Amino acid sequence: MNKLVNDSVEDTVDERALNLPNSAGKLSIFKIQENQTLALNSCVAIGCNVVNIGAEDLIQGKAHLCLGLLWQVIRIGLMAKITLKDCPGLRALLDEFETLEQLLAMSPEEILCRWVNYQLNKVGCKRVVKNFTQDIKDSEVYAHLLVAVCPEENPKGQIGLEPLNIQDLTKRAEMVLDNAEMLDARSFVRAHDIVNGNQKLNLAFVANLFNMYPAMDAVEGFEIIEETREEKTMRNWMNSLGATPRVKYIYEDLKDGLAIIQLFDKIQNGCVNWKKVNTPPFKALGGAMKQIENCNYAIDLGHNLGFVLVGIDGKNLHDGDKLTLGLVWQMMRHYTLAMLTHDGKIMKDNEIIKWCNDKLAEKGKTSSFSSFKDSSLGNSHTIVDLIDAISPGYINYDLVTAAATDDDKFLNARYAITMARKIGARIFALPEDITEVNPKMIMTVFACLMSVGFAKDQQK
Repeated sequence: MNKLVNDSVEDTVDERALNLPNSAGKLSIFKIQENQTLALNSCVAIGCNVVNIGAEDLIQGKAHLCLGLLWQVIRIGLMAKITLKDCPGLRALLDEFETLEQLLAMSPEEILCRWVNYQLNKVGCKRVVKNFTQDIKDSEVYAHLLVAVCPEENPKGQIGLEPLNIQDLTKRAEMVLDNAEMLDARSFVRAHDIVNGNQKLNLAFVANLFNMYPAMDAVEGFEIIEETREEKTMRNWMNSLGATPRVKYIYEDLKDGLAIIQLFDKIQNGCVNWKKVNTPPFKALGGAMKQIENCNYAIDLGHNLGFVLVGIDGKNLHDGDKLTLGLVWQMMRHYTLAMLTHDGKIMKDNEIIKWCNDKLAEKGKTSSFSSFKDSSLGNSHTIVDLIDAISPGYINYDLVTAAATDDDKFLNARYAITMARKIGARIFALPEDITEVNPKMIMTVFACLMSVGFAKDQQK
């Protein structure tokens, strides 16, 4: 599972931290559980929702839970490059009056449907795909799609429409897959998956084909809107909590207020009065006002939790203002610190710093820090020491470098984050957040480690 996570989102897991079988090919149940704990926390970090799934479930091979999690990881990897950055030609899929922001907010399924229809139109096919179930069962769409994306100088030859001469749908689907094999793109589906309209497998097949052969010319004269690292982290956090529908682009997907209100209910159970929430469908006339009412209510919820929301109101959220990110960050901070609630009070930054320094001193570590802005944190030594203080013997110090170069700092940071997840910390920070000493994200690292420390102390 850890390797699959890395295949979907590169560098998520430092594979040096994995427990490997001994020379006899055996691994203790305790070491297996550590690997599965790391896998689950890494899945969360890339935006998977793993509610009600534990390491024991993976070890026991509970099919419905394992398959559900596997699909989430595979889906994230397949959809990761369906972006304007990786394929600027996607701009051609927009209708005349649509904006790039609207494209960014589309689900991968919507974009892939548009891409398929774009390719079908290129080869004169009049079919229109609206889903990857009923609309693809007869294989006609796939037959035309493969012709459309096949390169002119394909090493294995050109692809034709011969499958459409076959009346038996299963045999036709098999011939279509033979054509896909000529593009080295025969993945995920079998003939009966096409005929039965298996949504997930057909979506995976089309996404893989798009990644290999987008067959779209770049559109000149427009600015590519690229998701920042912080936006990606916040999006992954929201999706890990089960935001419905999944958040694709923060500034568009939060405009109706519903996802934000959902998340408030998750970070502070019972704080939402759902009678005050307007739900879709939103009518063309008056619908925007209903959405703004939701956004205003979300701001009220933030005020109720003590958030600092100066200069931001519901209309800012609805308009997709960059101030939205500030609200989401405060929600993430509240969620993280809520794990450290003591006697009904949420821990403050100075209390987290004191606990961490006390724990380091208690275990004979020489490292310490004065604030989350402390430049010494950039080498990850303090974080690594704290992990070893919480779980003695876990850290292999032979893998920790002196951090003399930027590359070495990155290796340390990736190892530290991976080991933190391995001992049970659900960390969303990226290695760059540590090497660049991003105080907000570094706070979440120490807070999550403190939470694990609390849990281990209570078990003693």
